[in-house]
Amino acid sequence: MDEVKATVLIKGKVQGVFFRAHTQETARELGLKGYVRNLPLRRVEAVFQGPRPQVEQAIAWCHRGSPAAFVSGVEVSWGDPDPLLGEFEIRY
Repeated sequence: MDEVKATVLIKGKVQGVFFRAHTQETARELGLKGYVRNLPLRRVEAVFQGPRPQVEQAIAWCHRGSPAAFVSGVEVSWGDPDPLLGEFEIRY
C-alpha cells in the first residue's frame, strides 16, 4: 500500500500534558513513521507517514489529544512521503 505523509499543527493546551508521549504511543500502535515536537506559541507539530487509513486515524486522535489536553485547533497539510523518516519519535 502506498504511503502518505501528513504534517499536523495542533493548537490549544497541548504542552505540559504528555501530548507528545501519547502521540508517539498512538502512532507506534498504528505502525506509522514520523515525529512529534513542541513549537513556540504552545503548539505541537506531528508528522505522520504510512498507509492513509492509519494516518487519518492519527489525525483524528489529534483532535482529542491526551487526557489532560484541550485541543482548540488542528491544521493538516499533505506532502510527499519522506524516505528518511523512521520509527515514530519525539523530537526536542
